[in-house]
Amino acid sequence: MRIENVVCPFCGCLCDDIVVEVEDNRITAVKKACANGRSLFLNAHTQVAQPTVDGEEVKWPQAIDAAARILTDAAYPLIYGLSSTASKAQRKAIALADLLGATIDSTSSVCHGPTTIGIQSQGEPTCTLGEIKHRADLVIFWGCNPAEAHVRHFARYSVSARGKLTPQGRRDRTVVVVDVRPTASSEKADIFLQVRSGSDYEVLTALRALLKGEALDVTEVGGVNVTQLADLLERMKSCRFGVIFFGMGVTQTGGKYLNITELLALVAELNAHTRFTTMAMRGHGNVAGADCTLTWQTGYPFAVNFARGYPQYNPGEFTAVDVLARQEADAALIIASDPVAHFPRQAAQWLSQIPTIVLDPEVNLTARIARVVLPTATYGVSAAGTAYRMDNVPLPLKKVVDSPRPTDEEVLSEIISRIGP
Repeated sequence: MRIENVVCPFCGCLCDDIVVEVEDNRITAVKKACANGRSLFLNAHTQVAQPTVDGEEVKWPQAIDAAARILTDAAYPLIYGLSSTASKAQRKAIALADLLGATIDSTSSVCHGPTTIGIQSQGEPTCTLGEIKHRADLVIFWGCNPAEAHVRHFARYSVSARGKLTPQGRRDRTVVVVDVRPTASSEKADIFLQVRSGSDYEVLTALRALLKGEALDVTEVGGVNVTQLADLLERMKSCRFGVIFFGMGVTQTGGKYLNITELLALVAELNAHTRFTTMAMRGHGNVAGADCTLTWQTGYPFAVNFARGYPQYNPGEFTAVDVLARQEADAALIIASDPVAHFPRQAAQWLSQIPTIVLDPEVNLTARIARVVLPTATYGVSAAGTAYRMDNVPLPLKKVVDSPRPTDEEVLSEIISRIGP
């Protein structure tokens, strides 16, 4: 059986043109996907099916009972992850956090949390990837490397994508990469500006000053010659439609949300001269959806706490890394994430010392230290759902094969039913 127009749930591009061939409920071929997407689809059949409690395989009711008991016994439970699961499951996780009086946080807090804080203070001149494909003649990648992290981004949405006003694709665009070192993306760019590490804020401020007609009394800013900055600014002002894609090279370096505030201010001011926009390069398949769902359910995008019976928001206090590093959480529910592999050592060590529950299709490092492991179906492969692309456009995820495992939504519903109101 051949299934067309499948959405790949691997990264924030959510490529929706994938072709999947299925025989005897097993995926035998995947076309158009990148290597990451192909691996996700082709290896879906190798995922484990049975839940475990303290390393021993058990029946599903027993595992769910154990998970519910851990959460109800906790005084300060933490729910974390959400970025690789569907929106309905995210809603169930929020409902569970509300029921428990727990803290709930998404992976945004360790990647594009500063982006959200910057948007809250400055606003966001943005658009859809479709507009960029059809209109953009100047594409800037700042602090990101899509050639390796978002492999099909160039072809589908930005560099070589052919649109109504960009019929020749790559020939109709000027591509600029700003980063601290040469990358696979900079090799494909027309212009590469190498910024000194930690100097993004200074460079952005210099561009804003030049845009306002101010003269700079230095020859270089952040390792970049002022003449190069002036040339870049002229290209920004004179383009028909420009966009800055930015990544963790801006959000997780010195300055963090201040970098984003300055970048967003620059883009807003450029709109006095031309049409200019910006967009965060979101990593996981539905991390943008986690922000959207949390926002329209609680009013806040991440780092939300229900301890007082209503949602409170405070990055730094209710973000998962901080809650764990301060050893405040006494139980954790990890959904579609692997914090042990990615968190700072102090936070990861505390996570390994408290009772932890994992909902994930894969056996990752966090699952290896968990008290309860609940293997679930993969949304977009063996479960249908909704995910938000990096431009916050929701797309339907298809179910292409059956799975013996329940979905995250079903497991969370069972846990909620055992805890009760």
